[in-house]
Amino acid sequence: MSHSTSVSTIVFDVNETLLDITALEPLFERVFGNRSAMREWFAQLILYSETMTLSGLYTPFGELAIGTFRMVASTHGLAIAAGDIEELKERLATMPAHPDSVPALTLLRNAGFQLVTLTNSASASSPTPLERAGLSGFFERSFSVEEVRKFKPAPDTYHYVANELNVEASNLCLVACHLWDTIGAQAAGFYGAFVTRAHNAILPAPDVPMPDFIAPDLTTLADQIVRRWRV
Repeated sequence: MSHSTSVSTIVFDVNETLLDITALEPLFERVFGNRSAMREWFAQLILYSETMTLSGLYTPFGELAIGTFRMVASTHGLAIAAGDIEELKERLATMPAHPDSVPALTLLRNAGFQLVTLTNSASASSPTPLERAGLSGFFERSFSVEEVRKFKPAPDTYHYVANELNVEASNLCLVACHLWDTIGAQAAGFYGAFVTRAHNAILPAPDVPMPDFIAPDLTTLADQIVRRWRV
């Protein structure tokens, strides 16, 4: 989508975009005997979050994460112990930042951009995952879809951020490593910036909006954004 306006606020997705979800893999390797089961779980988590929203229902993302963990284990014929659930919660709360997160955020902040986050995860008490990962200081606001009780990529989630910031959607750019997120943001009027982390790629199909920016890492993506819209 092309716009004529300039962008001064960058909206970041959190899970996998800024925080490294591969920190969950040791749990899945222990429980499933295969660390790639984490990707199966995460895909099911996103599928069922979207299903709840399309069905007009809402369950907090953390509860869905636990439920889909149990569901995937059940499909593999595995039993889940209480300790497994506690480890999942702990690992979700303590995911480290990707190595490119701080350099990219520093570049954007130094260029004068306002930085905020929008996550499917519910608000957390301090220390939040972003605080624990050392990233919270970069962000002026942190938004959760819990306020609209709909998960991304529902249009209301993006409109909520624009309304809270009192700006037009066309003044915002969403950064995410999930194409379903940039598709939703662009459909809502945002710009979309896509970082092609592992297991995430472009979808070549009719009427699927291509992101306005594409890069293999956040630092390169941030540089593209700065060169286009330096504040």
